[in-house]
Amino acid sequence: MGASVEWRDFKYEETFEQELRGLCRRRESDPACTPEELEGTLRHLYSMDGADWGGRGDVQDTIMAATIAAYEHFIAQWKAETAPE
Repeated sequence: MGASVEWRDFKYEETFEQELRGLCRRRESDPACTPEELEGTLRHLYSMDGADWGGRGDVQDTIMAATIAAYEHFIAQWKAETAPE
């Protein structure tokens, strides 16, 4: 593993954690925030990711991947937490 992989891992983890903190704060402070609303944002992120075609660069690709993963994770956790047993 070289330095090029290390910076990607660091950036991915940093972005993932920042996004999760932001989503937690949003859920706590915004009564209009729902899993369905976040799924709309996630669909937009998927669209933005698919529209790149390689022009964004490694840093932005890493940030986009981590952001999408954070949304997916947060939504899945929220739904599991509120699902009837």
